[in-house]
Amino acid sequence: MIENGKLNNNNSDGSNVWNTKLQQFHGGQDWKFLDNFKEDFSVTTNALGTPKTALEASREACYTCHHYPPANQEPSKTSLARFLWPDSYLRHKDRLLIGNGASELIDLVIRSAPKGPWKPGPWDIQYKEYQRSAENNGRVILHPQDKTKAMLTCIVNPCNPTGDYLIIEELKQWIIDNAEDGGFVVVDESMQPWLSSKFRSDSLTSQHDFINSLYETRKISIYIIHSWTKIWSCTGLRIGSVVCPTNKHCDSLKQIQIPWSVNSPALAFLDAVVKDNKYMEQTWEFTIRWREELVNRLKELSNSIVNFHNDENCKWIFYGKDFLSWVWIDMKSIKIAEDAVAKAKFAGVPVRSGNPGYNRPTYVRVAVREPSKVDILIKAWETLGIQ
Repeated sequence: MIENGKLNNNNSDGSNVWNTKLQQFHGGQDWKFLDNFKEDFSVTTNALGTPKTALEASREACYTCHHYPPANQEPSKTSLARFLWPDSYLRHKDRLLIGNGASELIDLVIRSAPKGPWKPGPWDIQYKEYQRSAENNGRVILHPQDKTKAMLTCIVNPCNPTGDYLIIEELKQWIIDNAEDGGFVVVDESMQPWLSSKFRSDSLTSQHDFINSLYETRKISIYIIHSWTKIWSCTGLRIGSVVCPTNKHCDSLKQIQIPWSVNSPALAFLDAVVKDNKYMEQTWEFTIRWREELVNRLKELSNSIVNFHNDENCKWIFYGKDFLSWVWIDMKSIKIAEDAVAKAKFAGVPVRSGNPGYNRPTYVRVAVREPSKVDILIKAWETLGIQ
């Protein structure tokens, strides 16, 4: 809340929405507490905004809210299967299950996995919901660099927030090297469709023979999870999916999934949005361009700090692949990072601090946004590290 020209953090910011003793902290809450809100740079949603055709389909579905949503998730499930496997969707759609965001499906898979330790992907940090669920289920947590194979391994690829990415052959080798025979592997590819129009060929969803072989020879079950709310900018609707290794695995999850966990507006949105090819084409065109422009402008700010202090150690480091919808920045200073978060919020353009949740106090995550909104953020940060 902005009061008398100052930001009032008393019970009026996103951090107070979460009970961090019981819940995993997540960004995306600050906007509703800002009287001068202009743009949310704290979430990694698509800079193009919500697709209008799909939004209208969701709105129309509200008029049928006096009916239950379809228990078989159709026709949305078939439409999503066609999006994932344009030429073979009928063969694979029964391995697909839609959930109330990826979070529901993460919990379903981890609860159903064989007992044993949990191991994250090779990154020093990644999206924390997997670890939260593993801890809640009493699993021993292994370090990412631990050479021990685990009964449950989870990798976020591309990794949020670090922006690291394993191409498909690297990902397959990581699975081979880190999964215990008879175990579960969960691969989160939520940000992978941003890669390009050829994203399917570098996705684990295309590796049917590999997935079948690992299950047949080593009884390793591979699950591929997507949160669709980022690329289609609909986080409030809660849409996720999981591709299971076999139809039988999918039936096992369905058996413990709460009935009607995905509501009618979300299913209608999904059925429409997967057919919006123009939106995807614009996503691949604009995200990479706007991200490059954002990084260049942030580098100018960093250079100003270096020049002011005459110290190259002050130079910010920028992480992440060029196709991604955010930038992970090491600002090299806890004070500057905290100041950046505060000034962005004061200007109505909140960013994500790397401290809560990730324990990276010198880091800030900034979403890719269209240039006129970036102007506001850059202006708010013009004096960082200087005064």
